[in-house]
Amino acid sequence: MLDAATTAQLKTYLGNLRTPVELVATLDDSPKAAEMRSLVEDVAAQSDLVTARFDGQADRVPSFAIRRADGTAETRFAGLPLGHEFTSLVLALLHMGGHPPKEEAELLDSVRALEGEFHFETFYSLTCQNCPDVVQAINIMAALNPNVRHVAIDGALFREEVETRKVMAVPAVYLNGEPFGQGRMDLAQIMAKLDSGTVARAAEKIAAKDPFDVLVIGGGPAGAAAAIYAARKGIRTGVVAERFGGQVLDTMGIENFISVSHTEGPKLAAQLEQHVRDYEVDIMNLQTASALIPGEAGGLHEVKLASGASLKAKTIILSTGARWRQMGAPGEDMYRNKGVAYCPHCDGPLYKGKRTAVIGGGNSGVEAAIDLAGIVAHVTLIEYDAQLRADAVLQAKLRSLPNVTIITSALTTEVLGDGEKVKGLQYKDRATEELHRVDLEGIFVQIGLVPNTEWLQGPLSLSGRGEIEIDSHGATNLPGVFAAGDVTTVPYKQIIVAMGEGTKAALSAFDYLIRS
Repeated sequence: MLDAATTAQLKTYLGNLRTPVELVATLDDSPKAAEMRSLVEDVAAQSDLVTARFDGQADRVPSFAIRRADGTAETRFAGLPLGHEFTSLVLALLHMGGHPPKEEAELLDSVRALEGEFHFETFYSLTCQNCPDVVQAINIMAALNPNVRHVAIDGALFREEVETRKVMAVPAVYLNGEPFGQGRMDLAQIMAKLDSGTVARAAEKIAAKDPFDVLVIGGGPAGAAAAIYAARKGIRTGVVAERFGGQVLDTMGIENFISVSHTEGPKLAAQLEQHVRDYEVDIMNLQTASALIPGEAGGLHEVKLASGASLKAKTIILSTGARWRQMGAPGEDMYRNKGVAYCPHCDGPLYKGKRTAVIGGGNSGVEAAIDLAGIVAHVTLIEYDAQLRADAVLQAKLRSLPNVTIITSALTTEVLGDGEKVKGLQYKDRATEELHRVDLEGIFVQIGLVPNTEWLQGPLSLSGRGEIEIDSHGATNLPGVFAAGDVTTVPYKQIIVAMGEGTKAALSAFDYLIRS
């Protein structure tokens, strides 16, 4: 099941096991069950501390459990944890086998202290780059606390259950049979939902911090670059991030990051965070900035956080990035994650054999339509402009596909549904003003970005699009306040551009400090 290189790598990892682990598989005569048997046997063969059994009695077939040999902990995979989820398999083995998770000790203690019964179910797809974070986080909980059980379910394999439970976006997490969360979450975010005291304790610690020389707001490529360059100057540097990595976490393949021919968003995000942690940078993750209070001339600036805490700094670098733009059509919010989606890589497999639409004719929209065309029954691409805006090579590929319809000069006016899930959409022909209906089950929105600046309304100068206006040095209209990346007026929203802009902002902030 595993190739020689993967097998050798797995054997090395399993050398970190401290206590015995048991794999217990529940199989039938299906081809997927045969593949699972092969995988389980391959894994067990790599360590004397791993044993395999095939007499499981689980409800979901095929599936296998990873159990601590003394029976105190268990997590389960219903499906083959390959692709993005192979790392989840490896980590589950290690953590069940006593290898410590790479999380803060205080957070792990909070997991161990949870009381009650917590039965988690996570629906994932093998093409989803956000799903492993959720699966791995809950698996850690299952390894640390005997009150926690977890089963990770491949939605493409258990399609009948997906249909019955109306799962239309992944990762989708259920707790004790009820919806718990949707989308990417890490361990700290999950614990914050389970234990309200986690947020209060974090806010208390943040409020007690001394002022920073440079405080970076945002943990994407621009924020990471700014933090590294500031820290290398030997000045007190902090980073406030809602989620470290920013929108890079939602990016599938990256093939234009110079000197790296190919990488993936979550991998790059992890590398960014590790690079920042190589320096003395105070990272405050899972924190949302809610207000900027500029200081008096020569005074400290203040940033208020949604948690109730606040931070002060001599200089600020704003790098809060952007998010996917919504259509603004009636029904969009109502059917979000019920047929309206924004990540074709994550959710595409859930629409196998169904009819879908992609809204947007730029590179992102056309790439999404091409990817979906290989999975779904039919794709209707709807573009507002009179022609597509994607690169010519992408347009040529799209037009060659037999199950794609392209509609231009069209405005989506309503998302239609039955109250539970999407049934279609209505669009207006901009040339004739006629209304048309398209019957379908899924809509993927790919129409650009919106800067995350709602919290900055006030003395900071913003463009008509809501972007932070900066000069050639990354300076805003407020002395000591700089900005970088997709949140600014800088053209070309690219990862490598954002990194350069973050670097520039940090150097400008340092120059400001030494001249003040």
